[in-house]
Amino acid sequence: MLAYWNGTDSPFKDALNNAPKYVASDTAKPLAWPNSTLLTGDVPDEVSELKREPGGDLHIMGSGMLIQSLMPHSLIDEFVLMIHPLLLGSGRKLFPDGSPHTSLGLVDSVTTTKGVVIATYQPAGSA
Repeated sequence: MLAYWNGTDSPFKDALNNAPKYVASDTAKPLAWPNSTLLTGDVPDEVSELKREPGGDLHIMGSGMLIQSLMPHSLIDEFVLMIHPLLLGSGRKLFPDGSPHTSLGLVDSVTTTKGVVIATYQPAGSA
């Protein structure tokens, strides 16, 4: 992601470079992105600890495995899903068989001019 964002004339580049980042990985060493910290222990425990610290929201960018590891511990407060008007028929599931049952409530939705639905959900009872 670093090469993409730093190679693009994007208004998000500086914000992403300057933001603190926490990386859950068994292989990402060393971390090339500025302001990055590798989570080295039990990831759900470390994320739980990070959530207790002041300083804002934690966001997950592009990691279904991380989402799947945090869901059983109720560590995800909000899901922002981009639903594209495209049927693939196969591929990896964000919520595979065996995922914990989680009732969600829709808190916001926007449809782009290309038909992408950006839907924001929170676990039921927390909205």
